[in-house]
Amino acid sequence: MGKIFSAVSGGFRRFVHAVADYTRETNKLLLILCIVASLFGCGLIYSAVRANGSTRTVIVQLAAVLIGVIAAVGVSLVDYNKVSKYPLIFVAIVVTFFFGYAPEGTENRAWIELPLGMSIQVSEVIKILMILTFSHHVQSIPKDEINRPKNVILLGIHGLLPPIAVMAMQRDLGTVTIMLFICLFMLYAAGVKLRWFVGAFAAIAAASPLIWFYGLSEYMRQRFTIIFNLESDAQGLGYQQLLGLNAIGSGGIFGEGYLHGTYTQAGLPPKAYNDFIFTVAGNEFGLVGCITIILILIAIIVKIMIIGVQSKDIQGKVICFGVFGMFASQIMINIGMVLSLLPVIGVTLPFFSAGGSSLVMLFVSVGLVLSVYRNRYKRTAYIDV
Repeated sequence: MGKIFSAVSGGFRRFVHAVADYTRETNKLLLILCIVASLFGCGLIYSAVRANGSTRTVIVQLAAVLIGVIAAVGVSLVDYNKVSKYPLIFVAIVVTFFFGYAPEGTENRAWIELPLGMSIQVSEVIKILMILTFSHHVQSIPKDEINRPKNVILLGIHGLLPPIAVMAMQRDLGTVTIMLFICLFMLYAAGVKLRWFVGAFAAIAAASPLIWFYGLSEYMRQRFTIIFNLESDAQGLGYQQLLGLNAIGSGGIFGEGYLHGTYTQAGLPPKAYNDFIFTVAGNEFGLVGCITIILILIAIIVKIMIIGVQSKDIQGKVICFGVFGMFASQIMINIGMVLSLLPVIGVTLPFFSAGGSSLVMLFVSVGLVLSVYRNRYKRTAYIDV
């Protein structure tokens, strides 16, 4: 009995020491900010779905927060140098091609059905895998050769293939746009010179008529043009954005009060718990609530950028800049959509919008950043994979 007690006691002490070591080595502020943002988001989601009496969305989101935090800690213990060697991104694309489906009312075939009525958004997984494989590609190139035409072209092809594949299979303009931003930030972190970016933007500008007429569906073109005159289709394409603007405007400076928003408690705008969660904050917490969300998100991306700049190896830096690009572009595009400055293209607000698989993958990306941060310590222990 004494031996059993001693073994259990020793195991407990080792566990406590391991937790203490991890807490000391990880970036606690980044993880805490992400948890605060996601819990704030759960509160907003509850308010948005309260009108129809459905709590399943909130329960799924809370479960995703717990799973996401565990995933972030787990990923931070894995050596990103080894994980990035596996070309799992191609597996994810193939699976989506054959088994992906589009939810009703969208063209986005980025979802895979799971048992018990659940589903996973594979496009979110593809973003993370793209960051990993691209960072490994950059690391394999000698620093003084990064700007050779052959290497820049190959990096460009690597960065463009996933969004092109996603666009061809799913017509998911939101994911494609985010992937392009991710690629740009990773190329910048890799040390690619400005002249290559200028050339790329010039090529895109020259190809824009072809992209407009042949790359976008009629529905997506209408999404772009409607923002110049929402009232021209106030009951159709302009409906959600008009209601979103009215909801934010009615909140004033301090809002109408939590669970007392005139628009949110009437279930408006439609599906506000998802892409338009920012309108819930504006309606119930006013300008103060909107600014609070923006400040929390800015703090998260600034922290990610700082970790990237301080990274001791190029792959870690590229990973952090890729995650930064993903978060920053989603924040900019989502808020731009809600304020009718940009078209509605199905981009969620990180940590705040509803979506279990999306939230879990956001925490996974944070786990990668924490892995980079922990790699600064020579005594850091990783799980072999």
